[in-house]
Amino acid sequence: MKPTGKDVDPQDRVFGQRVQKLRKEQRRTQAEFAAALGKTSSWMSQVERGIQPVQRMDLLQQIADELGVSVQQLRPSVADGSGPSQHPAPLSLSNDLDETRRLISGHPALRALLASPGTEGARSVEALRKDVDDLWELTHAARMAQVSVLAVELLPELERTARMAPDETRSELFLLLSRTYQALSAAFVRQDEADAAWVAADRAIFAAERSGDPLHVCAGVFRMTQAFVRLRSLGQAEHAARTAIDALEEQGGRSPQALSVLGSLHLALALVHARASARAEAKEEIAKARAIAAQLGENRNDFNLEFGPVNVEIQAVSTAVDLGDAGEALDIGLAIDAEGLSPERQGRLLMDLGRAHAQRRHGGEALDCLLRAEAVAPETIQTHQAARAAIRELVLVAGANASRDLLELAERADALD
Repeated sequence: MKPTGKDVDPQDRVFGQRVQKLRKEQRRTQAEFAAALGKTSSWMSQVERGIQPVQRMDLLQQIADELGVSVQQLRPSVADGSGPSQHPAPLSLSNDLDETRRLISGHPALRALLASPGTEGARSVEALRKDVDDLWELTHAARMAQVSVLAVELLPELERTARMAPDETRSELFLLLSRTYQALSAAFVRQDEADAAWVAADRAIFAAERSGDPLHVCAGVFRMTQAFVRLRSLGQAEHAARTAIDALEEQGGRSPQALSVLGSLHLALALVHARASARAEAKEEIAKARAIAAQLGENRNDFNLEFGPVNVEIQAVSTAVDLGDAGEALDIGLAIDAEGLSPERQGRLLMDLGRAHAQRRHGGEALDCLLRAEAVAPETIQTHQAARAAIRELVLVAGANASRDLLELAERADALD
């Protein structure tokens, strides 16, 4: 039974009023907006009056997307976990992966190891592969709540199926398991959950080894390097990347897939050196990655690494900003066309351009880039320490003249503490 006017939850009422205000600002009727969501006008009316709670994260995201705002702008309680207790899962953008984190903390392989052999009821490899592809698509699109929902269902199934499968399909299933853990490692890194990213990367490497695919092992090492960087363990990050680079170069493989992994590892090593303020070493690694990208001659997505000429230049922008070379970062970044890349890559470029403008005290340009980055990939702004530092610096420089847009962005990014 839906609540009456007397017992409507205050947060649902405020949420509905915010939706109504934004809808009217766009000069859209309830019927038009409801149709865009695939809902009825009656349902839309109940939402705006607070009578119909919006509990599902995917529907909340759909409404936010339709209004052109972030989920956090639409429902601020999503950011602090203070939403109604009846919401089925944590809606916090920073906690979207909590269930997945808990899952890998307990290691979902245990039941499979203790279970009796058998494959009754197991889904086909094709069906599992589609789920893994969907998981990566959600990761690249920054749909972290959906990543968690799918991973919590998929990961135990893959752990069980890979161990109980007949010999002819076992390798491929372990490869799917590795890809799943790699996706989770990438997602955890983006939400600044570096310790969980490390665990996921380690399991990805183990599963890739059991699959017999050494390039996937190296891709797992790339994910581990990213986790080490977020943990500020630069020595470990450098050792991990260098070990994989040396092994690939000794092996001498020059297939497009091998080049994609090798180039990505050089970019990871450039990041490590930039964070250590090792200017010459960082630029040397960027140059090596550029040469490999030139060999490829195209932007690829082998192992979901998105390596190619454009991605090298995006990393070159980030490296220049980390080294304090704002002018170089802007010269490179403003010439990049990243339209064909994932929201994560586009958001990262915009964030780094915002940081570069902030270093040059271009307040308006910096804010514009950061707001565009938030629109494309909200977690890029909300979880990245460098983004929060840039926003904090913009607020300090602006002082009493700080614009409302800047102060609201600082609040959403929790950059004022």
